[in-house]
Amino acid sequence: MTRISIGPRRWLIPGALSAALAGGVLWYGLTGTPQPAASAPGSAAGDFAGATKSVAPPSEADTKPVIGDTGQAPGNATTPESLGAEPFAPSLAGTDIDGALQADGNGQLIINLQVRDFFDYFLSTVGEVSPEVAIGQIQQMAESHLPSPAADQALALLDQYLAYKQAALTVMQTRLDPARRGDPAYQLAALGDALTQLKKLRQATFDANVHDAFFGQQEAYSEYTLATLAIQQRQDLSDQGKQALIEWHRNQLPEAMQATEKQLAESSRQQQARVAAIASASSPEEAGQRLSELGLDSKGTADVVSYLKDREQFDQRFQTFRKALDQQAAPGLAEQDIDANHEALLQQYFPDQQERTWARLRMLGNS
Repeated sequence: MTRISIGPRRWLIPGALSAALAGGVLWYGLTGTPQPAASAPGSAAGDFAGATKSVAPPSEADTKPVIGDTGQAPGNATTPESLGAEPFAPSLAGTDIDGALQADGNGQLIINLQVRDFFDYFLSTVGEVSPEVAIGQIQQMAESHLPSPAADQALALLDQYLAYKQAALTVMQTRLDPARRGDPAYQLAALGDALTQLKKLRQATFDANVHDAFFGQQEAYSEYTLATLAIQQRQDLSDQGKQALIEWHRNQLPEAMQATEKQLAESSRQQQARVAAIASASSPEEAGQRLSELGLDSKGTADVVSYLKDREQFDQRFQTFRKALDQQAAPGLAEQDIDANHEALLQQYFPDQQERTWARLRMLGNS
């Protein structure tokens, strides 16, 4: 197999990484859009960190990567779990390597999500180190720990991945119409268009099996998110109807993601119930009792009750403080004297600095 040189791709990394760190122009405009309870596996914005036209994958039949979704079998070659005590980039100190490059028993690269995670782990250091150093580390790892066919396949796939990330910059830099940025329907359409463009780009850049291994779960969640946002915007559905449709879309997710999403949705509902219990309680003690009934453990309940009592005492002291302020108010006082009186009373009634901050904010809200 002829290795595809990664050298020409090195110029792609700085711009791609900068874009990922800065965030997307398109996505910045969508921050006001309601989100589902869970977070997507993998960052959609991170994929906008770049790509150009794909590099053709190796065509030799004897060097075709093996597709797999699990780790290597015992005895198969793999990259190490750690860079050791002194990694090439300070930010990696004390971390394990995300992902891995693995070869099967025939010396072929195993293609799974761990390969993409491995690339991202090293590429995330660009800015701390030069692109040449980050890419060189990947190359060294592949050549030192994998048989030649798998190492060649890994570096060829890295070249494709860098190309993809550069081309994705174009999608990320799509600008929203300023006059319509506040329109949820427009935001949703822009989000859908961007996700569609990304999926087409991935299909054009990667072999179908690599596309699925690298992005399959992320795309499934993105489509679920898009459907959820569209349902939330519908005015013709009741809350129960919306929840039923969201549940149906959740059941279309891959099985592992369904379990996670359901747990997060249940956690969100439980949290909402606890917030409602606190808000409707007439005293800290009643709030604690309701939280216990909702399954909050004894320590958590005690902490909440203690906090609510502190806030209750603060409210009482603030009312006394306001009366003292009113009593000291006198016509003709200079502004400097008024400020000095306020500060002295704040120190008297709120010796804790955090409580003084709360009191100042409360005063601003009442002014």
